[in-house]
Amino acid sequence: MDRLNNRWVPIVSMMLVSLISYIDRNTLALLAPIILKETELSNQQYGYIISAFSFAYMAGNPIWGTLLDRFGLRNGMTAAVSLWTLASTAHAFASGLFSFGIARFFLGFGEGATFPGGLRTGVQTLPPRDRSKGIAISYSGGSLGAVVTPWIIGPVAAAYGWRMAFLFTGIIGTLWLVYWRFLSRQPQIAQLPSSAAESQEETLNWRDSRIWAFMCCYGIAAFPLAFILYHASLYFVQGMGRTQNDMTRVLWIPPLGWEIGYFFWGWVTDRFGLSLRLQAILLAALMTPLSIIPHVESYPGALALMFLSMFAGAGFVINAMAYATRELPVRRSGLIAGLGAGSWSAVLAVLAPGFGRLFDLKNYPLAFALATAVSVTGAALFVMLSKRRQ
Repeated sequence: MDRLNNRWVPIVSMMLVSLISYIDRNTLALLAPIILKETELSNQQYGYIISAFSFAYMAGNPIWGTLLDRFGLRNGMTAAVSLWTLASTAHAFASGLFSFGIARFFLGFGEGATFPGGLRTGVQTLPPRDRSKGIAISYSGGSLGAVVTPWIIGPVAAAYGWRMAFLFTGIIGTLWLVYWRFLSRQPQIAQLPSSAAESQEETLNWRDSRIWAFMCCYGIAAFPLAFILYHASLYFVQGMGRTQNDMTRVLWIPPLGWEIGYFFWGWVTDRFGLSLRLQAILLAALMTPLSIIPHVESYPGALALMFLSMFAGAGFVINAMAYATRELPVRRSGLIAGLGAGSWSAVLAVLAPGFGRLFDLKNYPLAFALATAVSVTGAALFVMLSKRRQ
C-alpha cells in the first residue's frame, strides 16, 4: 500500500503546481474589472496584456519541455516555478500597460513548464496502464485552480486590495518551492533522463499530420477554455451589470465544468475506447451552445452554459492528449505537452486583442459566436488531419 501511495505522490505534486499556476494567472482575470477601472486600461489593452502572457507561454512550453526531457524534473521545475512566482508578485507593483505586460510576459514564460512537467512526471514515474489517469490528475490542477481562485483571492482582494492579492500568490508559490525541495529528492523524480543522444533518437517530423492534428485539437478546439477564463468576469460586470463581489461568489462555477470534464472525459476515453474523431465531433456539438450566451437574459443560465462549454473544452484537451500518447514518441513527452499548451496559448495570443476590442464595442454576440466558431473549426481540422495517419 505504501508503494502504491508513493507512486502517485509525484503526480499529485504536479497537480499542485498546475493549481498554483492557474491561481496566479486567473487572479488577473478575476480582478480585471476593478484593475481596469483603477488603472484606466481599456478592454483592448487588457487583450494586449493577455497576449504578452500568451506569446511568452507559447514559447516557454516547448522550451521548458525540451529542457525537462534533457535535464530532468528537479532543477527544471524549481527554476520555472521560481521565475513565475517572482513575476506573479511583480503584478502588485504594476500600474499601466507596459508594466503589466512585462510582468505578464515573465509569468507566461515561467508557467510554460507546467504541463510539460505534468506529462514528463507521468511518463517518468507511472507504468503505461496508469498514465492516462496520471495525466488527468496532473492537468486537473489547472481547472481546480480556476475554481478556487475566487474563494482564495476574492476575500484577500476585498479586504486588502488587488495589489495584496498578487503578493499573496507569491506566498503560495514559495510554499510549493519549499515542499518541492524535499520531495524532489525521491529517486523517481531526481533521476536524470537518458543521455542527450538517446533522448533524440525519436524526433518529431513536422511534416507528420499527427502533430498538427494534436495541436488543432488542443490549441484551437479547446480555445473557449481561455476565452471564458479571461472574459467571463468582464462579460458579467460590463455586459450584465453584476459586481466584483458577485464574481467572487459565482466565478468558480464555469471552471468547475472544466475540472469535472477532465475526469469524466478521461474515464470515458479509457473505459469505452471510442474513436477520438467521433469524440471530437460530439465535443464540438456540446460546444455550440456557447454562442447563445449573450442572448440568455438569465444570470444562472449564462453560468450554466459557460459550465457546459468548459466541460466540453476539457474533453478536447483529454482527446488531444490521448491521441498524442498513442501516436507520438513517448520519449519526447515534455516537448509534446509543450506543443499542445503552446498552441493553445498561440491562438489566445493572436485573438485576445480582437476579442478585447469586441468587448469595448459591447458586441458580445459576435464575440461569443466567433469563440464557438474557432472551437468547431479546430475539431474539424483534427478530424481531417488525424484521419490521414490514425
